[in-house]
Amino acid sequence: MGGGQVVLIIVLAFVARFLAHRTIRKLTSGGEGHVPKLLRPLKERAPESLGPLLSERRKQRAQTMGSVLRSAFSILIFSVAFLMVLRVLGLDLTPILASASVLGVAIGFGAQNLVKDFLSGMFMLMEDQYGVGDVVDLGDASGTVEAVGLRITTLRDGNGTVWYVRNGIVQRVGNSTQGFAVAVVDVPLAYTVDINKAIELIGITTAEATKVAPLADDVMEAPEVLGVEQVTSETVTVRVTVKVRPSRQWAVQRALRAKVKAAVDEAGIEAPPVTTADS
Repeated sequence: MGGGQVVLIIVLAFVARFLAHRTIRKLTSGGEGHVPKLLRPLKERAPESLGPLLSERRKQRAQTMGSVLRSAFSILIFSVAFLMVLRVLGLDLTPILASASVLGVAIGFGAQNLVKDFLSGMFMLMEDQYGVGDVVDLGDASGTVEAVGLRITTLRDGNGTVWYVRNGIVQRVGNSTQGFAVAVVDVPLAYTVDINKAIELIGITTAEATKVAPLADDVMEAPEVLGVEQVTSETVTVRVTVKVRPSRQWAVQRALRAKVKAAVDEAGIEAPPVTTADS
């Protein structure tokens, strides 16, 4: 009878594992353009403007969380089945449980960093702090997120260097592509220029430039000329800000600088003197 019970427990354990994994796969799979069921109760910060990257981000986020859940359920089911088999065989579980507790404590102390990385990665995924396609600053490294895992986040910076950052050491996250971004354009002018005339020209130029393609597709609000940002003995700096779609601030900044430079030169507004280092 004991042998039959052991076989039954093992079969039921595999059946329970199969059903659990199938349920998790259903929860983590989503059709084209659909959010996986597992992610629907969780907060999502990714902007729709990410386009194809948004689908990839959701897919990777769901797959990573699904992998964790499948592993957790497998360990739980087989652990319970193992203890039930031992009980059927008439073995005393007290020494085994005591030994397992001691071993668990030892492994916990030896793998503190690994556990910390996994827990940080799990919370990061649940809170959707960043994902594939985001441009982030993680302190030690910054760049575009290429992959997000429970232990490691992979970034590629502007020079093409790939950075692998352990989730457990990330103390702060600066996300430049969440919701919207702000393009900041500083225009240096000579100290002697008519500042009111220059500000008016810059405002007109930036407003007109952002009303036509391709900038019009990226700009969310009209440009705002904040005024004089900095004054030195030779230079006056005027600052303009524009609210734009996520990750488009750099392209908008470059385009507006070119437009403003051409307008300033055409109006004859003097640029600040070029300073050279002493030889």
